[in-house]
Amino acid sequence: MKLIAIGFGNLVSAERIVSVVSPESAPIKRMIQDVREKGALIDASFGRSTKSVLIMDSGHVILSALPTETLAARLEGKEGEEKTDA
Repeated sequence: MKLIAIGFGNLVSAERIVSVVSPESAPIKRMIQDVREKGALIDASFGRSTKSVLIMDSGHVILSALPTETLAARLEGKEGEEKTDA
């Protein structure tokens, strides 16, 4: 299982991530509210402003204070770990 750091010492399984999106659009804001009401929202932003939203294959939604570009780079780095000296 490959884990990716999403900030503040939190890790998620890279294989379970369906999408990493920006929280700015109205549909994403509605989705966050719906998932919050269902009890499937995980706020890993520690009170900071949410910069990215991770949608998991389990239906859970995770809020992160790291920008989407940072998380994308970490995902790519994990996938190509044998090729780089990270």
